[in-house]
Amino acid sequence: MIISLLVIFLVLCLFSIRQIDEYERGILFRFGKFAKILNPGWHLVFPIIHSYKKVDVRTKAVDVPEQEAITRDNVSIKINAVLYYKIFDASKSILAVQNYNYAVSQLAQTTMRNIVGSVSLDELLTEREKLSTEICKIVDEETDPWGIKVENVELKDISLPEEMKRVIAKVAEAEREKQAVITKANGEVEAANNLAMAASIMNQAPGALHLRTLSTLNDLSSDQSNTVIFAVPIEGLEALKGIANRK
Repeated sequence: MIISLLVIFLVLCLFSIRQIDEYERGILFRFGKFAKILNPGWHLVFPIIHSYKKVDVRTKAVDVPEQEAITRDNVSIKINAVLYYKIFDASKSILAVQNYNYAVSQLAQTTMRNIVGSVSLDELLTEREKLSTEICKIVDEETDPWGIKVENVELKDISLPEEMKRVIAKVAEAEREKQAVITKANGEVEAANNLAMAASIMNQAPGALHLRTLSTLNDLSSDQSNTVIFAVPIEGLEALKGIANRK
């Protein structure tokens, strides 16, 4: 009799062994009440008396589906994101929320729409990292009671209406034209300053203007198709006038 009971007990223990892997935690219930957290390894979970649930504590990625939102300046956009989180308290993730993965996704969607509604389109396009950090902070605080740590939120795609895309393209083109005009004007100012400086130097050096004239004539003579018009310096005219007066 004792041997039979011993055999039955051993068989019961054999069929009651449950394995918890390294990346998991087990939530053990005794008569329906939370008993303890099962760490990685083998554990005895007796039927009728015990029940348990496994919780994966690895980092998970939640794809936040595309959401329609309106920015502060009344521009309708579509935006999606990806959220990364992990469970730091396995018991809370089971006892405090029914489906933590679904709950995190819904909370991220709501928070993302609220954040988009509080900023303008320009801020949304230029400060994506800042907005991602703000969404991550809010969702992380809200999920703390569930034993969940939100590690990161990344805004992926921001879709704009076709009309708004055309407006942005026109603004970008106008900005490029503006920069081109400014660059050209700056170049002309710099060239004028250099010419003024060169003229000042040549005016102070005797014979510099004649040397410059001869250099220019030499460059022109290299091409026989050029028509050369000689410009007589004022100094030369004055010299000729002085000779004529002597006669």
